[in-house]
Amino acid sequence: MTSRRLIIAIDGPSGAGKGTVARALALALDYRHVDTGGMYRAVAWKAMRDGIDLTNEDAVATIANSAAFELSHGQVGIDGHDVTAAIRTPEMDAAAASVARLPKVRAALVERQRAYGIEGGVVMEGRDIGTVVFPKADVKLYLDASPEERARRRSQDPSHAASKTNAGVAVVAEALAARDQSDRTRAASPLSKAEDALYLDTTGLTIEEVVARALAAVPGRG
Repeated sequence: MTSRRLIIAIDGPSGAGKGTVARALALALDYRHVDTGGMYRAVAWKAMRDGIDLTNEDAVATIANSAAFELSHGQVGIDGHDVTAAIRTPEMDAAAASVARLPKVRAALVERQRAYGIEGGVVMEGRDIGTVVFPKADVKLYLDASPEERARRRSQDPSHAASKTNAGVAVVAEALAARDQSDRTRAASPLSKAEDALYLDTTGLTIEEVVARALAAVPGRG
């Protein structure tokens, strides 16, 4: 394996497997895992907790600039609050999408994300990592899956509150489609595949198969 600690960027829509694959890669490489989507969700959670209107860009950006994040092993915390479970709800899906559309919030969080990963040794997942946060990342992966597969996975995901309410796949699919539309049409850093990213369609693949293909893209591990 190369001795240089790399920056690995993983992008893609909800339900494509980014989180699971990113955590597995980070574990295999002994790298830090950063869930940037969790940061947006945490900012939205704190804004709502503090009674801040999510359309108040300056107030929400203040949180994004000043909050203390705790990001490790799939856990997400903000200002001393473990919000790992609280931010995985349909309500927070919508709130995070709203917050992610605010340019000042994105600018604040992108700066912080770059600080987390600038020295390498990081697997960072999100929707604009390979295009905006680290356009010169050493490894870029774009994970995707069919809409039906993504909805099925999300509806069965025990870490997501929607699965605990027995939401039907059709309902989850509708919510994912709305999030996709928001992510791909926002003015600030819309979701898109970097030209030099390796595209992985995870439909029908096991986690082990996807992780193996992702690892094969890492210099020294192929």
